[in-house]
Formats: sequence, structure tokens, C-alpha cells
Amino acid sequence: MATPLGSTSRLLIFSRYPVSGKAKTRLIPTLGAEGAARLHRRLTEHAISIARASCLEDSNYNLTVHYTGARLKDFRAWLGCDLEYKIQPRGDIGQRMQAAFKSTLDHNGGHAIGFGTDIPNLTPAILHQAHTSLDDHDIVLGPAIDGGYYLIGMKTFHPELFVNIDWGTDRVYQQTQEICTHLGLQVAELPKLSDIDLPEDLEPLKNHHYFSDISTDKPLLSVIIPTLNEARVLGTTLEKLQHSDNVEIIVIDAGSQDGTGDIATRYGAKLLTITTGRADQFNTGVKHSKGRYLLFLHADTLLPQNYSHLIHSALADPSTVAGAFRFKTDVSSIAMRIVEWGTNFRSAILKWPYGDQGLFMERRVFDEMGGFSRIPIMEDFELIRRLRHRGNIVTLADEAITSARRWQNLGIVRTIIVNQLMIAGFLIGVPTETLKRLYRHK
Repeated sequence: MATPLGSTSRLLIFSRYPVSGKAKTRLIPTLGAEGAARLHRRLTEHAISIARASCLEDSNYNLTVHYTGARLKDFRAWLGCDLEYKIQPRGDIGQRMQAAFKSTLDHNGGHAIGFGTDIPNLTPAILHQAHTSLDDHDIVLGPAIDGGYYLIGMKTFHPELFVNIDWGTDRVYQQTQEICTHLGLQVAELPKLSDIDLPEDLEPLKNHHYFSDISTDKPLLSVIIPTLNEARVLGTTLEKLQHSDNVEIIVIDAGSQDGTGDIATRYGAKLLTITTGRADQFNTGVKHSKGRYLLFLHADTLLPQNYSHLIHSALADPSTVAGAFRFKTDVSSIAMRIVEWGTNFRSAILKWPYGDQGLFMERRVFDEMGGFSRIPIMEDFELIRRLRHRGNIVTLADEAITSARRWQNLGIVRTIIVNQLMIAGFLIGVPTETLKRLYRHK
């Protein structure tokens, strides 16, 4: 969708951090403080995804988030490190928008298109229409059904558009149009859309797939388990998982010959077969999943009984990008206790859990990070490395119990040495194919 004149548009999203009791306050009587904040969070994430899609489709777009209500590091963890951020100044919405448009047009030129985060039916096509309309109009406006506007764009700064406006009332759009007429500005009008401010605005969201679980706060959790000849342990793992509601289980098998697939289907898991590596197993599992939350689990790891609730609670914090459970094995020797202590220190203090602790995150974050890299080994280590740059990774106090069979088969000291050599080799740039061959011959 390239623009004929080659003009550029800076997309300005005005966002507030979703703090309970301070977000979508007019919806608190209906949704509760946490529910209203959760809705605000989802609406913002949806708006960001629409803006990102526009930027990917057309290089003429750039995106800036004008933020308030939290630290920059929290916004970067929540919405991504790939975006530009600017803090909103003090003042009412008019003063904050005026400052954003002035700064953008003074320093960047082109078009400036600002919009809020409470328009669930905003699309990349509407943003493109706003962009192209400014090639032969002075102003573009997106009228909201409640009498306000959800979008305003301009190519020359007009401060008059942000003063003497009765913000938050049904007169905002009319007053803005009158100012444009007084200034002799040509206005392009976008389709009229609904925004979400009042309880009566919530009804259409019930049929919108992205917001359908707002009132219940029970988003689906997809548990993704890669397997290869895991018949001995898989049944116990799947039985544990069935203790939680609103969970789907996906087993991605790499060609087992021991009945692993039969066990998976017996316990009601969705069974897929992928033989091109663990990273592909994980990514394919996500592709075939439906959950808002993802849990990547080894076949020999047993989770606590309330694991689903623990994951939901951890990911309720927007600045938490991922998490894992505290590490414990099924062997109680002193040597294994030392291994567990070292693993939990690395996980909790260095924020670097491994895959055998049950790694979980939002699907949105997984997609924005590009999923697991297609490498033959160290795929979980590499993904965690990228996630650490984005934001906080939590280690829960609750334990996931992993089989100690790998340490028992190879020996504890030798296993530790091999693991550290793999990490060191990866960090200094040894090709992962070479690392995989060395690991197989350990």
C-alpha cells in the first residue's frame, strides 16, 4: 500500500499504563478495577498490533508511543523494545496532544497521525486511508460514535485544534470541525467507529475474539510439549496437567517408536508430528494452539497442581515478559540439591531460567519476539537471552519437579561441565550444528 507521493506518516499512540483503579475508571462499576485495567491493557495491545501491521506493510510509517503512568522500562517490557517512546507532559489531553504534534512536526515533517487505544475496530486500512487523505487535505479526523474523535492527523501544526475543547464530552468532534472551518482547513473524514468508555460500549466486545474473555478473566492456556520416545514419563505429566481448567495440551512428537503418541491421544492431547528439530516442534505447537498464554513444557517435568492460576497471576503484570517455575528434581541427594540451588540462583537472580523449568509467556510476546530461532540446539537459551533484553522474567516460588535421569545417566559433574561448555560455546559464536554434534557425543 505505498503512497503515490511518497510522504511519511508518524503514527502517535497515546497510552496510559494499565494500573488497577486508574484505567478505564468509568467501567469500574461494571468490570471492577482489575477488569477495567485488564480491558485497557488489551485495547492498548490491540492498537499497537494494528500500528505495527501498518508499519510492516508500508515503510512510509513510523510509530511513537506517547506514554504516561509508569517508567519507560515498564512500557518497553509491556509493548516491546522496537518502538520509540516519549513521555507525555503534564496537562489535560489537549495539552498533551498539542505537545506531541508540535514535537513531531517540528522535528520530523511529513504527516502526524495521532490516535488513542480504545477503538477495537481500528484497522491498518483505516490508518492507510488517514495517511493518503493528508496528501490532499489539511486535516483528517476519525469521528467516534459518542461525539468525540478517535484519530486526528495533520501535516502542518495547528495548535488551535487542541484548545477550548470540552474534552470527554459529545461535543469534541463538532468543536474541532468548527475550528477547522474557522481556520479554512480542508478536512477528510474517516469511517465512524465506536470507542470503549461506558458500560454500554462493552456489548460488541463479546463477539470480538481478542476481548471475549475480559469479563471472565480465564484466558486459555496452551501447554506445548515436545516429545521423542517419552512413553515412560509422559502419562504422569499429562495427568498432572489435567487438574486445571481452561487448558489445551499439544504434544508435538518427533517420530517416537515407543507408543508416546498413543499416550498423548489417550489423555486428550492434540498430537502433531514434526521431525525437524525442537525449535520447529515448539513453533508448530504455537501455530496450532489457541491460547492467549503459552507454556513450553518438557515431557518429564511435573507442575504444581495450581499451575494455571500461578501463570495467570504472574502474567497479570504487564512488565513481566516471561516466567518459569522453581527448579527441583525427583532425586534428593546432596549433589542434586547443589545443582538445584545453582539453577534457582541463576533463574531468580540472573533472570535466566531453562526449558526444564516450564517456560511461560503471552502468545503476543512470543509472536513479537519471533518465536524460537530455528537452531538445532540451545533454542530455549537463545529465546530467554532475547527476552531478558525486553523486560522482567520471573521465577515462581512454586516448584516444577523434573526427572534427574539426565544427570544420573551421564553423571552430575559431567552433566554440569557439558552444559557449561554448551553455553560458553554458544556465547562465543561456535556454530550450533557443531554444538549439537558435541552434545550428542558427550
